[in-house]
Amino acid sequence: MAPLRAPLFRWYFASRSINLVGNTMAPVAVAFAVLALSRSPIALGLVLAARTVPLIIFLLIGGVVADRWGRARVILGSNLVSGASQATAAALLLTHHAELWELVALSAVNGIAAAAGLPAMNGLIPQLVPQEQLQEANVLTSLTRAILAIVGPSIAAWLVVAASPGWALGLDAATWLIAAALLVPVRLPSASGTSRPPIIGELRAGWHYVRTTTWLWLGVAATCALNALYEGGFLTLGPVRAEHTGLGAHGWGLTLSVQGLGVLVATLGLMRWRLQRPLLVGMIGMALFGLPMVVLGADPRLPVVAATAFLSGLGIQVFSLGWQLSLQEQVPEHLLSRAASYDQLGSYAAIPAGQLCLGPLAAAFGLGEVLVAAGILYVAISLAVLLNPAVRRLGRATMPESRGEARVA
Repeated sequence: MAPLRAPLFRWYFASRSINLVGNTMAPVAVAFAVLALSRSPIALGLVLAARTVPLIIFLLIGGVVADRWGRARVILGSNLVSGASQATAAALLLTHHAELWELVALSAVNGIAAAAGLPAMNGLIPQLVPQEQLQEANVLTSLTRAILAIVGPSIAAWLVVAASPGWALGLDAATWLIAAALLVPVRLPSASGTSRPPIIGELRAGWHYVRTTTWLWLGVAATCALNALYEGGFLTLGPVRAEHTGLGAHGWGLTLSVQGLGVLVATLGLMRWRLQRPLLVGMIGMALFGLPMVVLGADPRLPVVAATAFLSGLGIQVFSLGWQLSLQEQVPEHLLSRAASYDQLGSYAAIPAGQLCLGPLAAAFGLGEVLVAAGILYVAISLAVLLNPAVRRLGRATMPESRGEARVA
């Protein structure tokens, strides 16, 4: 991989890496913080939903805000708010004054902050690196994410056991605040023009671009259905299937670890392999992500399940990079965060439906049968998208307009 000729990207990369530490620690820290107050799974569900619902509601507004007010500035603000909310939760827990409603409220604040930060992060990298090095920049970020996905939860779990959930949340808060500080030197060009249309007008402009760009709306629609199948099938029914077969909890944990190993191996390979048809290879990779469901339902032996899990890790990372490159290279810069927000909304929207519907289907028709059907449908949807030439033929492109000059303060 060629060295990145973008000094400003180093500041972003350092900030993003610290930010990812917090992201990977947060699920463990929050879960045990809630369970320290209440052993009820309903309480944990309330706190998790309190973050997810505002995230979904405000994602589109977040895309407009990022395009309008500057992505680096929005990410910095999002990190500060996330850090402050987690620090407040940590202080309440450590002083033994925390109540469930307070954690629910702080979780909602965190979800609103994430709704602004996520679309901004998707649009920032193209402003920081030369177009020909977008793949290298995305791969480097993905490599860090893959490594920290293993390390972060372990650090949080160790802190919970050795100290308390409050200290784990405190460290999580510190990572957000450090990430914000590392973004302070970033200076990007202001949005062109002295006046901007109303927010509803900018939302309509983003929606018009998405619905009139065939490869984009097809990808978003497919991902919406695929995420519902994966979350409702593999992640919801998978542990139950493992418990009811010889796979067991140990085998299930090993399967997830091997899948993570596949992501890491693919990331290392993509440092050298340049994607020329990002969506063609990406959707093929996405199809591989459905294989573990088929095998888990039909033949849940650990070697077979683990092998397909490894392939699925390879495939999902190829898709992830291919999709990010397509967005960053093909979508006009002034619309990029809004397009990303519609993409993320589509990704999240149907997940609850999958989680709620596949369980009753499994009770009615059988756990193995529903997993096999969900896996086959997943593969079929992934490959069906390639029937459209706009997806199949989409290549790498030079951006039609200048990204502007980024500078360090």
